[in-house]
Amino acid sequence: MERVALAFSGGLDTTVCVGLLEEEYGYDEVIGVTVDVGQPAEEFEEAEETAEALGVETHVVDAREEFAQLCLDSLKANATYQGYPLGTALARPVIANAILETAIEEDCDAVAHGCTGKGNDQLRFEAIWRDSDLEVIAPVRELELTREWEIEYAEERGLPVESGNEGDWSIDTNLWSRSVEGANLEQPNYVPPEEIYDWTDAPGNKQETDLVEIEFEQGEPVAVDGEAYGPVELIEHLNERAGAHGVGRTDMMEDRMLGLKVRENYEHPAATVLLNAHEALEGLVLTQEEREFKAQVDQQWAKKAYQGLIDAPLVGALEGFIEETQKRVTGVATIKLEGGSARPVGRESEYAAYSEEAASFNTETVEGQGITQKDATGVAKYHGYQGRLANAVTKSVDGDE
Repeated sequence: MERVALAFSGGLDTTVCVGLLEEEYGYDEVIGVTVDVGQPAEEFEEAEETAEALGVETHVVDAREEFAQLCLDSLKANATYQGYPLGTALARPVIANAILETAIEEDCDAVAHGCTGKGNDQLRFEAIWRDSDLEVIAPVRELELTREWEIEYAEERGLPVESGNEGDWSIDTNLWSRSVEGANLEQPNYVPPEEIYDWTDAPGNKQETDLVEIEFEQGEPVAVDGEAYGPVELIEHLNERAGAHGVGRTDMMEDRMLGLKVRENYEHPAATVLLNAHEALEGLVLTQEEREFKAQVDQQWAKKAYQGLIDAPLVGALEGFIEETQKRVTGVATIKLEGGSARPVGRESEYAAYSEEAASFNTETVEGQGITQKDATGVAKYHGYQGRLANAVTKSVDGDE
């Protein structure tokens, strides 16, 4: 008997894949694997009902803690892609590993997913799976299915599924982010209705402002307003708190790995607050040279994470530098939530690379360092000196003299 483990959400794509894996690929048994990375409870209920209707054995793997920790670790690299916090990209390797482990435990011959041939997730899943001896199957991609064909297939067989929000949107949710795409949102000039948002109220609805103190230890957030939280609880708390102020909406044109440019809408309240707080604290404790070089390192880390390649050798090397810088990223950043923004308004750390005495306009001499304002005169004379010489030569060459 040949068995295949399917990444199963109970949605249209994966529900259709159950029948196709049996009819088109000849597998005797399909095992559904659902991985919990913070989806709403109703999604698991719907997946269970759909699996029961299909007669599919399902396994639910709780990976919330693992995923939440990865999200908090990603803060150390200020992980964003083209301006939005990475969420789905971070979740996919966690999900893929959980499915692979289940497939091996259940003596499966193959693993399968319902991703299309146009998105990123196919690559993220398969980067994990192709490191195993199991066959990798992608029915939607390999059979070149369209959403319309899948809907018709499901209706003909009476399958209990809907496509996103009553067929309008394709929604993916985890602890760190919520993405909405499809239908009219595929048009770059379409103004999305307020109904696509679930985590965030409309910016400006809440008149009051809110000050949030985020405490970090070596680059990782550990407390909010002096109260300690575990990774999952911290993210959930800030999603609700910042979401009430409309914080964390992104509407963008995103460049996917295959070269396609797509319209994406995201919600990420907690991620926005934590990223802004972390960068504010780094700005206080890291030197100029560290910050400039780290920006390049962070970009490379985020690029590999976007690709779903967080286990790549390069990532390990990048993290060596990142972890060294995070030793001093300990302290508190204060964020003001207001009108859809999460703005840093204060930061403090015992490791601050900052001297109030040296920076103040009201001091003449920095005690103990022998530095005075007049010492800058020599620096000012040499600043731009080479450029002035070059400009003088250029004028001579151009005949301007």
